[in-house]
Amino acid sequence: MKVGQGLILVGGVTLIGLGGLMIATNPSGQDYEQYASEQLAQYLKTEGCTQLSDKLGGFVQGYCKTLVDTGRPQLREVISQQTTRQNYLLFSIYQTHLSLPSPVPSYHFETIGAFQNFYTYKVEQL
Repeated sequence: MKVGQGLILVGGVTLIGLGGLMIATNPSGQDYEQYASEQLAQYLKTEGCTQLSDKLGGFVQGYCKTLVDTGRPQLREVISQQTTRQNYLLFSIYQTHLSLPSPVPSYHFETIGAFQNFYTYKVEQL
């Protein structure tokens, strides 16, 4: 009987410790904005600039990447304005509806943040 009680105690302490760790490492909205703007800039450079250069010629691709780098603060602001955060204390869910000018399509992203990391589990092109 004492072994069972000891296991329950160890399990309870472990769960409390894990919960405390999750609360302490639940990333903030600013952390998400940084993550999302980096991911979006990378996507625009690899996909958006490539599609644009296919339509307008290869020389545009270099300028496009420079433009993406220059506009990164504005991308972060757009993400900030178009994101809602549901904070569940142990983790957060971020929903971003991103509408950018043509030729970039609109997207809906859902991302979970926990342990100071992000995992985007849903991406829809609208």
